[in-house]
Amino acid sequence: MPQVSVTIAGRIYRMACGEGEEDHLRSLAERLDGKINELRGDFGEIGDGRITVMAALTMADGLSEAERRIAALEADLAALRHDQLAEQARIEASGDALAAVLEDAAARIGHVARRMGAAS
Repeated sequence: MPQVSVTIAGRIYRMACGEGEEDHLRSLAERLDGKINELRGDFGEIGDGRITVMAALTMADGLSEAERRIAALEADLAALRHDQLAEQARIEASGDALAAVLEDAAARIGHVARRMGAAS
């Protein structure tokens, strides 16, 4: 299992990760470190533990909002798929009705043509 060293809030942590996930883990650590530095700029030095928890909660809040938006988009997509299926059924029904009207018209035209041919 690969090991990666990351720096968060000025401290180096050695972390294990899955094969091929090293860059992703480094990127996550960089994002957390960046959020900590951003909060330090806003609040000053309020203690490593507290600032780390604040950064984690801020990032978790962003994740929660993204999950909420994804769920709403998935619901919208499901509604659109439902509407699409209903529209497809309506189109098919319209096509069937049109075919029936055309068949009836063709039968009437054939009947009239036969009557005209018999009259001549």
